Amino acid sequence: MKHIIAALSLLILLTACREKAGEPQTETTGTAQAAQETSTATATTTGATGGTSSALAPDDKEFVSKAGMGGLAEVQMGNLAASKASSLDVKSFGQRMVTDHSKANEELQQLATAKGVALPTELGGEHKDAFDHLSSLSGADFDKQYMKHMVEDHEKDVAEFDKASTTAQDSDLKAWAAKTLPTLKEHLQLAKTVSSKLK
Repeated sequence: MKHIIAALSLLILLTACREKAGEPQTETTGTAQAAQETSTATATTTGATGGTSSALAPDDKEFVSKAGMGGLAEVQMGNLAASKASSLDVKSFGQRMVTDHSKANEELQQLATAKGVALPTELGGEHKDAFDHLSSLSGADFDKQYMKHMVEDHEKDVAEFDKASTTAQDSDLKAWAAKTLPTLKEHLQLAKTVSSKLK
């Protein structure tokens, strides 16, 4: 009996909403359709702040995806360096990447979830190729190639985050990029210093 009352209440509520929206009431409106509409409404609001769906502009969404993939790569390669590097400076740098990028990744994950964007969970493309290449190296070869990659990678990161900190349309994303940028600049400087010691 409770189920019938609940279904009828839902049906009356949906009918009232339709009339307000200017849609005609039809005889075919049933509980299956009502349930479908309810689940659709729930799906569009999942993971959004304030119960509303917040779509990012295409450029903002692309930046979030690239930053997510880059952050994931930094952590995985940092773990590789912390265990494989022969130089203490390189090991230390790798550990710093794991610590700093894990923190940034958590912040980005919260932001992405709030904006309804899914972040990459596995390495792909050039990041996977670089990781696989570094995995095959050892000793001084690994150290040099890892640090060379870190310099190049952070040069790209600094440029992309610098751009996003001024041009991102989403204010939360713009603020996160601006907040993360100084750490990336520090990483770049440190990568150059460590790399120069390996020659």
